[in-house]
Amino acid sequence: MFADPMRSPLDSADRIGFVQVQRYPVDRAMRVYARFRPARSQRSFGMRTSTDRVPVYTDIGTLQFRLNGRKCRLHVYRNVELVRQEAYRDHLFVPFTDLTNGSGSYGGGRYLDLKGPLEERVVLDFNRAYNPYCAYSDRFSCPVPPRENHLQVEVTAGAMAFGKDH
Repeated sequence: MFADPMRSPLDSADRIGFVQVQRYPVDRAMRVYARFRPARSQRSFGMRTSTDRVPVYTDIGTLQFRLNGRKCRLHVYRNVELVRQEAYRDHLFVPFTDLTNGSGSYGGGRYLDLKGPLEERVVLDFNRAYNPYCAYSDRFSCPVPPRENHLQVEVTAGAMAFGKDH
């Protein structure tokens, strides 16, 4: 997909010689079980993006887990507009930052996608963490992970920084 000019987030100059998105080596320790806690009252809010666009998300709850020996928590969101489309009806979004941002991984954070509804126990696989399209080009408007999703641990899994972000 990244090599296809019609679908790629890469600018034309970056597609020349592009082979693949660099990823951390798969690490089983970066695949954890999390406890999902539904939000008592699901609040909707405008999530900041890399542009002036402010999409509305609903905070549906939190995932609590341990990573690298540290207790962690991430909020899970649902895009209010996107879930109106049949293909995204069950789509849940977990944007996050961690201590690798700006060095090993994209400075603006990374994303995980989940499929709802969530059970009490959820597999959270950081090996599947991916970069927003903004990591590849300024042409896109990407959600910025809210402060509540800033992890104080290194997530050495998933997509790494691209090109100029190394």
